[in-house]
Amino acid sequence: MKKLGLIMAGFAMIVMAACSSTKVTSSWRSNDAQQLQKDNKIMVMALVPQRDRTLRSQMENYTVSELRRKGYNAVSALQTYGPNDMAKMNEKQVLKQLQGSDVNQIMTIVMLDKGRERNFVPSYSPYGYYGFWPYYSMWSSRMYAPGYYTYNTKYQWEANLYDMKSGQMLYSVQSQSFDPPTTERMAVLYAQQVVKDMAKQQLLAKQ
Repeated sequence: MKKLGLIMAGFAMIVMAACSSTKVTSSWRSNDAQQLQKDNKIMVMALVPQRDRTLRSQMENYTVSELRRKGYNAVSALQTYGPNDMAKMNEKQVLKQLQGSDVNQIMTIVMLDKGRERNFVPSYSPYGYYGFWPYYSMWSSRMYAPGYYTYNTKYQWEANLYDMKSGQMLYSVQSQSFDPPTTERMAVLYAQQVVKDMAKQQLLAKQ
């Protein structure tokens, strides 16, 4: 019985690890997009609800760090301008400020959606490698025990890369994060997956 408990606990940990993930679901690159030059300045700007300033900082900082790890001159909009510097500006004022800071490309990271999913977990498991009667007698008493609900959080993200000179979109990537253990861990995985996809789309130079 103790061995079974250890097996089931290990199985649960594997399932939880598999479910907690961040992955790219789709991406697109403009036919006119050229490989980014490493001396260009890329500004990363996350757009999330105002109350999630910590999440904004994490999404920007880890994406900046991942781009810098690839040798690119990336900066965070939050660290450059602060949380509210552009809030009351119009389009012309924002573009003028960005162009005045020598930014060549800007990457926006937008939280499209954040929702919770409810899943029912029965009190019994269909898995077992025992003879009929030991297995039957062990689980028959549990078959009608009440189950319980678990709640999972899912984030939907979209990042777009724009060229400041032409104003054209160069790249777009959609991703989802399912039940991350922490927002920081989600930001780390997000940055890794998106920058990896940018390299796959041949937007980044090989190191």
